[in-house]
Amino acid sequence: MRLDRFLAEAIEDMSRSRVKQFIEEGRVRRGDVVALQPAEAVRSGVAYVLQPPMPVSATPAAQHIAFDILFEDDDLIVLDKPAGLVVHPAPGNEDGTLVNALLAHCGDTLPGIGGERRPGIVHRLDKDTSGVMVVAKTEMALAALSLAFATRDLDRAYLALCWGLPNPASGSIEGAIGRDPRDRKRMAVVERGGKLALTHYRLLGAAQGAVSLVECRLATGRTHQIRVHLATAGHPIVGDPVYLRRVPGAAKLLGLADREAMLDFPRQALHAARLGFRHPRSGAQMAFETPPPDDMKSLLERLNLSGS
Repeated sequence: MRLDRFLAEAIEDMSRSRVKQFIEEGRVRRGDVVALQPAEAVRSGVAYVLQPPMPVSATPAAQHIAFDILFEDDDLIVLDKPAGLVVHPAPGNEDGTLVNALLAHCGDTLPGIGGERRPGIVHRLDKDTSGVMVVAKTEMALAALSLAFATRDLDRAYLALCWGLPNPASGSIEGAIGRDPRDRKRMAVVERGGKLALTHYRLLGAAQGAVSLVECRLATGRTHQIRVHLATAGHPIVGDPVYLRRVPGAAKLLGLADREAMLDFPRQALHAARLGFRHPRSGAQMAFETPPPDDMKSLLERLNLSGS
């Protein structure tokens, strides 16, 4: 019998998907060894121990964490999320998130809007992706903005610094995205079981054919979509800790100092530069743009590329 099925049947009130998550997080031991494969066959005469995480409050605590507000009214907040800030609490990041900061900023008005763990969150950016986000402060705004994101009735553009020179200079990358069958912590373009994903891109500038600045627009909104699509196309994002697994051949085209600066960049060089949408109450068209943060800006300046 599969390990995840065996444990789910042996432990009351725990779903198989939850058990599978615990296994992949390294919370199950087979004797003295950590068991990391949900599909491994259970062995007779061996003791299996599952150590779940300590329970946490369903409602995140308000924490005073500074963030830049671009616009705010009674219905929504538009902000510039810094790289390194997790959007909402999750295993491994139970506090210190944007949600904790929003609860402190909004006081009693935000809790309950869209759920206790993710109040007001309409969309999210990866922890180390910076840029423009909108957060709902009312149920009406949450419903309207969620619909706009679902139907792509908005203007949303990202800046990505990637390896190599995309050819053609503009186009689309299409491929269904799902869990990487070889590494469940990564996403990948898959032949079966994935969700349709489409990314439009255009080249904004290049440095020595080694590194390119591209603008990406999403026709769908899948987890890690831009990062996965660019990596699949042979142009992984500079600094991406998940999808850049080896030194790109294009790095040899750079001088030593520039090459080291690109290879030492500690996060994916990806910035949500623009977000435009209709205000859910007034219907007025709104648009917000922010430049890349200082660390990414420094890379662009080294290469004489403009991110503004």
